[in-house]
Amino acid sequence: MTSFITGASFQALAASALGLTGVMLGAFGAHGLAARGLTPAQLSSWDTAVQYQLIHALALLATSIWLRQSGPSELSISGIAWVVGVVLFSGSIYMLVLGGSRWMGPITPLGGVSLIIGWGALLVAAYRS
Repeated sequence: MTSFITGASFQALAASALGLTGVMLGAFGAHGLAARGLTPAQLSSWDTAVQYQLIHALALLATSIWLRQSGPSELSISGIAWVVGVVLFSGSIYMLVLGGSRWMGPITPLGGVSLIIGWGALLVAAYRS
């Protein structure tokens, strides 16, 4: 199981799932949230969450291709960090906008840190290759 989680197949699967749900959540935000009476700030937060999710879906897809070509092991760290980061960052924003508990607010920056770790690992991978 560990080799799957650190492999190119995991990253390609995660990229596909994040891309699929990102487009769906973006459409829901554009068409379904208007009737809920959300503030412009809430809609902006939703858009930010979708944007980060889709950017990282594409980044995951690129690293999965690089991993398939025997890329550096740090790419696996990027993939795991990005998946965790999107779940925590975007996921907490989605939940907050939809009326989730306020205790979720501090989770958002943890997701952001995870996204940053993923990009740092990518930087190391690029340098080492």
